[in-house]
Amino acid sequence: MNQPNPAIVAQAAARRLPRGALLLFCLAYLLPGFFARDAWKSADVAALGFMSELVQGTAQWLHPTLVGLAPENPSLLPYWLGAWAMQWGPAWIPADLLVRLPFALMLALGMAGAWYGTYYLARSPRAQPVAFAFGGEALPKDYARAMADGALLALIACLGLAQLGHETTPALAQLGFSGLLFFALSSLHYRRRSAITAAWAAVLGLSLSGAPALALLFLGGGALIHGLDRNAEPDEQDPHKSQTIAWLMGCAMLSAYLSMRLDLWRWKVEMPQASWAEFNGAMQLLTWFSWPAWPLALWTVWRWRHQLLSRHISRHLALPVWFCLVTLGATLSAGSPDRSLLLGLPAFATLAAFALPTLKRQVAALIDWFTLIFFSGCGFTIWVVWIAMQTGYPSQPAANVQRLAPGFVPHFSALAFAFALAATLVWAWLVKWRVGRHRAAIWKSLVLPAGGAALCWMLLMTLWMPLLNYTQSYNALVQHTLERLDPAGCVETLGLAPGKTAAFAVYGNLQLKPMQAQASCPWLIAEPRDDLSTPLSVDTTQWDLQAQLRHPADGNETVLIFRRR
Repeated sequence: MNQPNPAIVAQAAARRLPRGALLLFCLAYLLPGFFARDAWKSADVAALGFMSELVQGTAQWLHPTLVGLAPENPSLLPYWLGAWAMQWGPAWIPADLLVRLPFALMLALGMAGAWYGTYYLARSPRAQPVAFAFGGEALPKDYARAMADGALLALIACLGLAQLGHETTPALAQLGFSGLLFFALSSLHYRRRSAITAAWAAVLGLSLSGAPALALLFLGGGALIHGLDRNAEPDEQDPHKSQTIAWLMGCAMLSAYLSMRLDLWRWKVEMPQASWAEFNGAMQLLTWFSWPAWPLALWTVWRWRHQLLSRHISRHLALPVWFCLVTLGATLSAGSPDRSLLLGLPAFATLAAFALPTLKRQVAALIDWFTLIFFSGCGFTIWVVWIAMQTGYPSQPAANVQRLAPGFVPHFSALAFAFALAATLVWAWLVKWRVGRHRAAIWKSLVLPAGGAALCWMLLMTLWMPLLNYTQSYNALVQHTLERLDPAGCVETLGLAPGKTAAFAVYGNLQLKPMQAQASCPWLIAEPRDDLSTPLSVDTTQWDLQAQLRHPADGNETVLIFRRR
């Protein structure tokens, strides 16, 4: 017995976003953050350090290291991508910019995976809207395109995607390959050969990016859903379903074998503690990171619950729900919950899109008004603080900037100002368009959330970029340290975090070595103890403390400079 379908969509509501406008919108969100900035602490700059050592030949390609230390989470492919970009890129382009180019493609891959995955899931028979008695319901392909547009808007609107989606870390590579795997499993009924090929590439990419366990869980659940699906139309039936599943399982076995051979099978599992602080922290992360996709995803599960709980598989619900459950489990048990949750954003966005055909007008209006007030307020605040940095008025924001970032000297950039002004004008036009009589498009409720997220990210990456570089990178600390050192490239290190080590090596152009018992380098940079005292392993009969330097915007980032006697 078929369960009632909650989607009621007319053909007029299934119009798609203009392709040119959608592409420009994606580029406006994707490109800012990859250009015109330094590598930020700490994972972003640490990854740059591992890539630099591969290029210099001081680390092995199968065992990336940074001053002899292995990465906290084992990964290979992301470091290879950055190192290849540095090797093959022009010498006049800065290294930290070159390594971001393949990672920009990873973000684009994740966005494309969300769009195409939603498109093929929305074409499944049980996802189609209710047929009207006298016709006029949305055509299958038009409906699928409109739903895919909504999913892409929901993904861009997710607050957690902004920073982590623009870093050169293994997490972003995992996002790209998880999006590719989501597309592959969604399109098995339509493009069997290309879907299997994409699944192999995605699973191997995920495994080499440090997430073999998640890759196998995603693939195993997707293969099971494909095998149990009996509700495809005749032209969608897979006559070689057993062979398809065999190919997928072969991919899983190859991935597991490579992960064991390359020592990548070390997913850190930390069971959550039964405490209020642990629960509160997890809820806060889940609330803001995937906002506004998660409330719409919950609404989808509720409105489509009859199909979800039916004995017949509804792949348009089962597949994204499985991806979400796996990432939620990893989020609660992994050492980096935000980077684990990042992999589930394409699935959350897909579920959010399936809520759109069931939203009432009052709920859509509430989303619009909340989004309008929130992002307009954020954009206004960014502009006011920027004006205060440039002119000193209003005085209170200017004083706050000087208090939080002492020593920061703002400067005016005409290009950044032009981009920020253009983004603000586009936001004003978008608000005007939304409050007009454009109520037919099914994706209309996600235009303002996505536009507001893109606006604020653009303003931060233009108006606030000098301030963010000053506070979020180690460059100020590196420059202050170089002023204390004689022009000698050899420096020993003790206890430095990977991010600091990479910053001194890449931006300081220092030849770093771990501290040795025998005389090696004339200088030593060490991490102090909690009370900022000299580490016990430093022999004060051989080393003289020259300076204690703090990051100007972060007192917790401190290094001790020693000179050998």
